[in-house]
Amino acid sequence: MSNQMNGAEAMVRMLEAQGVRHIFGLCGDTTLPFYDAMLRLDHKITHVLTRDERCATYMADGYSRVTGRVGVAEGPSGGGATYILPGLIEASESSYAVLGITTDISVASYGKYPLTEVDQKALMAPLTKWNTVISRADHIPRMMRAAFRAMTTGRSGAAHIGLPYDVQYDPVDAADIWADPATASYPAYPQAPAPGAAQAAVEAMLSAKNPLIVCGGGVVIAQAWEELDRLATRLDIPVATSISGQGSLAETHPNCLGVVGSNGGTDETWEMMEAADLVVFMGCRAGSTTTARWEAPKPGTRIVHFDNDPMVMNANYRTEVAVVGDLRLALTEVNAVLDARAQGADTFGGAAAIADRKRRKFEAFEVLARSDQAPIRPERVIRALMNTLPEDATVVSDPGTSCPYFSAYYQLPRPGRHFITNRAHGALGYSLSASLGAWYGRPASKTVALMGDGSLGFTVGELETVCRSRAPITYVVFSNATFGWIKASQFADKDARYYNVDFNRTDNAAIAAAYGVKSWRVEDPADLERVLAEAIAHDGPTLVDVITQPLEESNAPVRRWMG
Repeated sequence: MSNQMNGAEAMVRMLEAQGVRHIFGLCGDTTLPFYDAMLRLDHKITHVLTRDERCATYMADGYSRVTGRVGVAEGPSGGGATYILPGLIEASESSYAVLGITTDISVASYGKYPLTEVDQKALMAPLTKWNTVISRADHIPRMMRAAFRAMTTGRSGAAHIGLPYDVQYDPVDAADIWADPATASYPAYPQAPAPGAAQAAVEAMLSAKNPLIVCGGGVVIAQAWEELDRLATRLDIPVATSISGQGSLAETHPNCLGVVGSNGGTDETWEMMEAADLVVFMGCRAGSTTTARWEAPKPGTRIVHFDNDPMVMNANYRTEVAVVGDLRLALTEVNAVLDARAQGADTFGGAAAIADRKRRKFEAFEVLARSDQAPIRPERVIRALMNTLPEDATVVSDPGTSCPYFSAYYQLPRPGRHFITNRAHGALGYSLSASLGAWYGRPASKTVALMGDGSLGFTVGELETVCRSRAPITYVVFSNATFGWIKASQFADKDARYYNVDFNRTDNAAIAAAYGVKSWRVEDPADLERVLAEAIAHDGPTLVDVITQPLEESNAPVRRWMG
C-alpha cells in the first residue's frame, strides 16, 4: 500500500478494515470515484447492485439481523439520499446496525444550485443514531471508525455518512487506515448492569405470585436466549414475546407462551398478560402493539424492566426495578444470583399454564387451517409452511396480512433470529428485499419471504436482483387484491365504509416468471402444500401466488387494527 490514496479508495479500505463483506447499492454520477475504487482495488467485498436505494437499505437491514454484523447500503446524491432514508429509519428504530453511505455533490459547489443538491446532514440527523457529511478526505478514516462505534455500542442503530464527489479525489494518508475489530459486530463493548440490580430483580420476581416475562427484540440482538432458557426453565416462569422478540426462546419450548399484544396475539395468550401480578419486560420498550395500546399490564401491576437503553425505563410504566445493561450479561448475573440461592425449578407452574392456553389456541387454529374454503384461508397457508419448511429456515414477512398469522401460529423450533419483520414503521415492500440480504448473510438457510400482493407491488423490480444473484428464495404472496390491513380497519372502525383500498388483481406468478422466477398460482387449497414443497425444494428463486381470503372477512389474530 502506498502512502497516498484518494478518498474513494480510503472509503473502500476502511469498509474492508471494519470487516464489511457485502454492500448493497445503486450507482449514480456522484458515485463514480467510489465505484472505480471498488473495481480497481483488490478487496474481499461483494457489491450487490440493486434496483432501488430503499431496497438496498432493506437488504442491508436483513443482512444485519441474521449476522449480527453491520449492514451497509450505498446510493448517490439527491433522490438517492431521500430513497435510502426509509431503510435507515427502520433499522435505527428497530436497533439494528445499518450504515447508509450517500455520495454527494462537490463541496465546492454547495450553495450554487447544482443538480441533486440536498442538505444530507440535516435530512438524516433526526432519524439516525449518528450522522455526518465529510468535508475533508483525511476525515474519512476517523469518521468511519466513529460511525461503526456508534452503530454497534449501547442501543445499536443506523448511521449515515455523506461523501462529496470532490472529497473522493482528495488524498488520504494510508497510515490512518485501521479499525477496531470489536465494532465489526454488535453488541460491541457490552455493559454489565449496576451492582445489586440483578439481585433486586430476582427478589422482585420471587415475591410475585403470577409473574410473566415479556421479551422484545433486545433478547435476540444480545443473543441471550441460552441465559433466558435457563432462567425460564429453573423458575418454570412463562415467557411471552413481542413480534420482534420471537426467537427469544424456541416457540416449542414449554415455557414459551408466544406473541402477546394487538398484532399476532390471541385471546388465549392475552389471558396471561392480563392476569400477571408482575411483568418483566426484557429488551422490550412496552410500546403500543405489545400492550394493545397499554391495555395491559394494568395500572398498579408491578414492573421489572431489563434493557440496555436507560431511556425506556419508566417511559410507559412505573418501574419497580430497572436493570440497565446488556441482556446476556444481565441474565447471566440473574442466574448467578439464583445459583447462590440454590433456586431450582417448579416455582411458578408456567409450563402447565401455557400448555392449557396453547391447546385451546391451536384447537381453534386447526379447525380453520384444515378448511377447504376458497379463497384459501391464511391459516391454511401457515399450516402448510409448518409442514414444509426446514427447522433452520429464515422467514421474512412484510407487516401486512402474513405477519399476524405467522406470529400467532407458526411455532419457531429454534431460538435466535429466524423470523424477521419490520415492526418499527411497518413499510410495505420490506420482505422482498430484506430476504435477499438475509440470504447473503445466511446462505445455508432456506429463506422464505411472505407478503401481500399490495406489498409485492412496492418492490417487485428487485426480483431481477434476486435472479441475478441466483438466490434460492421462495416468495409466498397472500393475494387478495386489496390493501388488506386498511380495509380491515375500515371494516372494524368505520362500519365497513370502504374507500380507495382495492386494486385490480394481477397475475403475480406471470409477473415473477417474466423476471425468471419459477412460479405457481394456487387457488385450490388441496394444491397448496404440494406446490409449497416444490417451491421450497427448487434450487433457484420461486414464487407462489396464493389466492387468499380478504382480511376483513377473516378471523385474524389482531386485537386492534389501529396500532
